[in-house]
Amino acid sequence: MFKNIKSTDTLFKKGLTIFLLAVTAIMFSSAVMAVQSLRGDTALDADANKVVKHKVDTVEGGIKRSFKLQPPMVPHTVEKYSITLKGNGCMKCHSEKAYKKEKAPKVGDSHYVDRDGKTLDTVSSRRYFCNQCHAPQVKSEPLVENVFEGI
Repeated sequence: MFKNIKSTDTLFKKGLTIFLLAVTAIMFSSAVMAVQSLRGDTALDADANKVVKHKVDTVEGGIKRSFKLQPPMVPHTVEKYSITLKGNGCMKCHSEKAYKKEKAPKVGDSHYVDRDGKTLDTVSSRRYFCNQCHAPQVKSEPLVENVFEGI
């Protein structure tokens, strides 16, 4: 009588194990099939295709913001601008002293405030590297579909 119980228990464990392995295999194969690479058909271990260099989109009057408090996008090329600890190329046109003459937007007052709330004479070190938030735009096709609509 106890032999039947053991064999039934063993059959149940084997069946459960096979079932769990099958479910795991199905889930894993579905996950692998769902992943699509931005590299297209190029194998992951192959060299990437050379990146197509797009022309920077120069927009007279600036680029409309997509959402409230978005950092303004740069409406011109910045390839020759240099931002180092010794100098910031953006300040040649956008500083308090030069913006009127250059007819460029002035750096926001918030960029002159340090983390303690003290107003400085120069741009705060935490706002010094402009290209952390502000970026030039290019005319190109998106890599993935985007249905976002701004304000």
